[in-house]
Amino acid sequence: MAVLLVLVDHWLAERNKLPLGPLGVTIFFVLSGFLISRILLSSKDKHGKRPGGLGFYLRTFYIRRTLRIFPLYYLVILALALAHIPPVRETLAWNLLYATNLYIASHQSWMGSIDHFWSLAVEEQVYLFFPLLLFFVPRRHVVLTMLLMITGAVASRYVLFATGQPWMVGYVSTICCLDAFGLGGLLAYLFLYERDRFEKLFQNSALVVAALLAFVLVVAYAKTYPEVHNIQTEVWERLAGSVLGMTLVGRSAVGFTGGVKWLFEHAVCRYLGQISYGLYIFHNFVFNAYHTPVSHPTVQLWNRLAALFPPGADLMVVKLFFLFGLTTLLASASWHLFEKPINSLKDIFSY
Repeated sequence: MAVLLVLVDHWLAERNKLPLGPLGVTIFFVLSGFLISRILLSSKDKHGKRPGGLGFYLRTFYIRRTLRIFPLYYLVILALALAHIPPVRETLAWNLLYATNLYIASHQSWMGSIDHFWSLAVEEQVYLFFPLLLFFVPRRHVVLTMLLMITGAVASRYVLFATGQPWMVGYVSTICCLDAFGLGGLLAYLFLYERDRFEKLFQNSALVVAALLAFVLVVAYAKTYPEVHNIQTEVWERLAGSVLGMTLVGRSAVGFTGGVKWLFEHAVCRYLGQISYGLYIFHNFVFNAYHTPVSHPTVQLWNRLAALFPPGADLMVVKLFFLFGLTTLLASASWHLFEKPINSLKDIFSY
C-alpha cells in the first residue's frame, strides 16, 4: 500500500492534489521502525548479555541489511552512471554514500530520476545509530527514548519552518523524519513487552479510522492557507501521517478482518509486497511526470500503443495500468534473477 501511494503520486503529478507520496513514504518509515526495532530488541534480549553479544548483534543486523538493500541499489547506481543519466555521475559520491537527502537539503535541488533515493538515504542514516541506541538504552527507558525522537522530529521541523528554511530541507532531513521511526519503535515495544495492551489497542479498526480522520483534517486545514507550504504541511502533516501509519501497522500485526484481510492477504498483494523494494527503485525510471522527457522510451511506447486505441489514451487509469505493468515486470525480473538469490544468503546469518 505504501509503495503504491508513492507510485500514483509520482505518475499523476499535478492531477493529484493529495499528499499520497509523502504519506506512502511516512508509512514506510513507521513500518521500518516497527520491524527493525522488533528485530533489534529481540536480538538484544537473546544475545545482549552473552560474551561478544554486541558484536554478534551488530554484525548480524548489518550483514542482513546489507544483503537486502545494497546489491540492487548499487547495481542501479552503476547502470545509471554508465548510461550517463543525469545527475548520477555529477553526484556520484553523494549516491555511493547514501547521502542524496543531504545533497537535496544543502543544494535545495531535486535530483531528477533519482529523487526518490532520498528516503533510502534516510533509512541508511537511521541504521547508523538506531541499533546502538536500542542496545545501550535500558528497556525501561525505551518508551521515553521513542517519545524524545518523536518530539525532537516535530520540534526540528517547526524550527526549520519558523526560521524560513526551504521546505525540502525539513522534508528530506533525517532528524525531521524520526517521529515516524519513533512511533514504529514504540509500537514494537508494546508488541514485545506489553502484548495484552497491544492487542487491546488494535483489536478493532477504531484507532485506524480515528487516525485517518485526523490526517484528513490536517490535510484539509492545510488547503485553507494561501501558501502551498505552510505550518500544517511542513510540521503537522508528517506527524498525522505517522500516527496513521502506526495504527495501520498495529492493526495489521493483530490482523484485519473482512474485505481488508482478504485484500492484504491476497496472493497478488503479498507478491507486490515481496517485490516492493524493486517497485520503489524502478518506478521513477519508468516514468515521472515531473522530469521524464517526451523522448523517453516509456513515453514513446505509450504513444505508439495509444495510437492503436485512441479512446484509451485519454483515460489516465489506462496509462496508470500501463506504467504499473512495466514497473512490475522490471521489479519481478530484478527479484527473481538478482535480489532473491542474494537475499537467500541472509539465512546464514540468523538472529
